[in-house]
Amino acid sequence: MERVTPKMLEDRFEEAARTLRRLPNPPGSTPVGYRSGWPDYRHEPGLSYGYDEARVRVVPSPAAIQRMEECLEWLRWLEPEDARIVWLRAEGWRWRQIGIRVGCVRQTAWRRWVAALMTIANRLNSQRNSPRAKPAPKRQAAKAVVKAAQNDTETLL
Repeated sequence: MERVTPKMLEDRFEEAARTLRRLPNPPGSTPVGYRSGWPDYRHEPGLSYGYDEARVRVVPSPAAIQRMEECLEWLRWLEPEDARIVWLRAEGWRWRQIGIRVGCVRQTAWRRWVAALMTIANRLNSQRNSPRAKPAPKRQAAKAVVKAAQNDTETLL
């Protein structure tokens, strides 16, 4: 399997942000705040009777949602500020706006973003390269009995 690179992670996080944006958000799923039981008021008479353009929303596939959840798990490996930088960049924010939002200079935000992607890549690569515990060989006792049975002088029966 190929090594994970920061460019691959950048693409994966951008896909995760697009997937999260495409997930449905039905009415009533948001926190309860100041709201009304009345329907939204339409200011234009042409739109008040349902003559506005239909919006088609493409719901992401289960595989895309699973990849998004995996990316969100990777963010837990980082410091909260670095995870915020990675996610803001995945959502398409510009470096200057990220720097203002996080409270650092544009170059510092970029360096922290690169370091965070490298941290995730190194951790994923070390997990893929780690030797897994090999399962115990099966039926070793049966093989020993068969070998003993082949030698006629040492059989128990």
